[in-house]
Amino acid sequence: MENADPAPAGAPAGPVWHFLIRPRWLGWHLLMVVSFFGMLWLGDWQFHRAMSGNALSWAYTFEWPLFAVFAVVFWAKTIRDEFRIRRGEIADPRAIAAEPESLPAGIASAVQVAGAVQAPGGVPGEDEDEELSAYNAYLARLNAEVKNHGRWRGLR
Repeated sequence: MENADPAPAGAPAGPVWHFLIRPRWLGWHLLMVVSFFGMLWLGDWQFHRAMSGNALSWAYTFEWPLFAVFAVVFWAKTIRDEFRIRRGEIADPRAIAAEPESLPAGIASAVQVAGAVQAPGGVPGEDEDEELSAYNAYLARLNAEVKNHGRWRGLR
């Protein structure tokens, strides 16, 4: 294969498909196969119920196989994305999520208001949107008002 393109700088040297046979991925494959055939079985079960006179089962007769197709599509997309990550074609989202300071300024300030992460500056900048600040203050007030709401207080 002398005509093959060289691997990108961040790509592993060996075959990228080896992750598919690791125990974690084998478990996902097994779950996918069981789910697929389980959904087809449920569609067949609903079909037999519909044939015996249950009109509502007609909708489920077609929904369960559709769910099975969706599961296969999402499974294939997950595997494709994992291949792309391992080849270095796209950045690993797990590495990006580990760096909160790499968020854009607007998102970092919104996350700071939510209390999840402290932005590097500590206090929102002067260029922050006034409408966003007013909305965040409104949400904070609502949160304070409903604190402990719905908690059973016993008989009074």
